[in-house]
Amino acid sequence: MAEISGIVVDWGGVVTRSFAEGIALWAADEGVDAAEFHAALGRLLGPEAVPGPVARQFHLVERGELPVSEFEGTLAALVRRSDGSHPVTEGLVERMFAPFTDEPAMVGLLRALRGAGLKVALLSNSWGHTYDRRGWEGLFDTVVISCEVGLRKPEPEIFRHTARLLDRRLEECVLVDDLGRNVRAARDLGMAGVHHRTARETARALIPLLPPAGRQAVLDHLSAAPSGA
Repeated sequence: MAEISGIVVDWGGVVTRSFAEGIALWAADEGVDAAEFHAALGRLLGPEAVPGPVARQFHLVERGELPVSEFEGTLAALVRRSDGSHPVTEGLVERMFAPFTDEPAMVGLLRALRGAGLKVALLSNSWGHTYDRRGWEGLFDTVVISCEVGLRKPEPEIFRHTARLLDRRLEECVLVDDLGRNVRAARDLGMAGVHHRTARETARALIPLLPPAGRQAVLDHLSAAPSGA
């Protein structure tokens, strides 16, 4: 196995609070049922989903091939408020992702890794929302947003593109993602992969993959982190 010197991380649910937590906050504010929304996504995009025109809109907006305003109509139609009405379409994507604030434990881990000399990339599939990039300076060597490059995970070329920007071979990179299908796709290309659940679990999973300086940086980070972080 090649020595890992490139860390590639997802945004929503990895650098930020979990997808479930973010959606729960949005749903409560919007007055919709979060469970209904997750069920709808599962029917459209889950492992057992049958590809169709509605699911295809998610792929198109992630590649930047569908206007966000048109996609918001698709999102709004998936759920209803308690009074039976649908959420307001305009601005729905921005409202949905507003609660996705950075996860301090994960940000601290990435800073520790970059401080140890590893390259760090953000690789995110986007539904066209505006990313709050405050605090990103000094955190990432490169940022790859699907709708800006016309590619989406788990398409192989977006992983190759990200590795090239880091000046690393795929075999020298590890993907940290909260979606198993993306981790599997990265592994199929020769990358290492970590299925993210918590910052602490991810840190421990990275230790055996990293060079000595990276391993020590993770251990130091874990020893300094609050219990449970």
